[in-house]
Amino acid sequence: MGPLLAFSRGVDRLNAAVGKLADWAVLLSCAISAGNAFVRYGVSYSSNAWLEVQWYLFGATVMLGASYTLFRNEHVRVDLLYSSLSERARLWVDVFGFLFFMLPAVTLLAWMTWPFFLDSLMREEGSPNAGGLLRWPVKILLPIGFFLLMLQGISELIKRIALLRGVSPQAEVVVEYHRPEQ
Repeated sequence: MGPLLAFSRGVDRLNAAVGKLADWAVLLSCAISAGNAFVRYGVSYSSNAWLEVQWYLFGATVMLGASYTLFRNEHVRVDLLYSSLSERARLWVDVFGFLFFMLPAVTLLAWMTWPFFLDSLMREEGSPNAGGLLRWPVKILLPIGFFLLMLQGISELIKRIALLRGVSPQAEVVVEYHRPEQ
């Protein structure tokens, strides 16, 4: 399990760094949003490009933040039975969920969004709005985000299998729901 756990730690570090980028994208998106509002209402000037940059940053926040959210175990869940299960049973539920639901879904989404991006890149697709931006820079975030989410799903699967085998993954594995950090 050593090489797999080393891979898992590398993925965790990668997605922690990408999560920090997503954090900055939120801040930048808010600053641009405030700037857009000030310029539009204070100076009576509007720019489609800046409005689209704001949307692109929001898209980056969602697509790049998803894998970090999974890493931190802060994703949305409906906990009807999970909290009443033993830790070992929760590990098995997680393994089953990653193998049969999460990983196939994000792999399919990463695969399906790649041609969507390539088509936009090859056609040099632009915004239909005057002064708008190219579309491919935001569309590449789709396959990248789903790929990072797939990698994090594999990392979480490895850590849970290690725990089931009695091997410490040398990383925090959260198998219970806790209140998100505020």
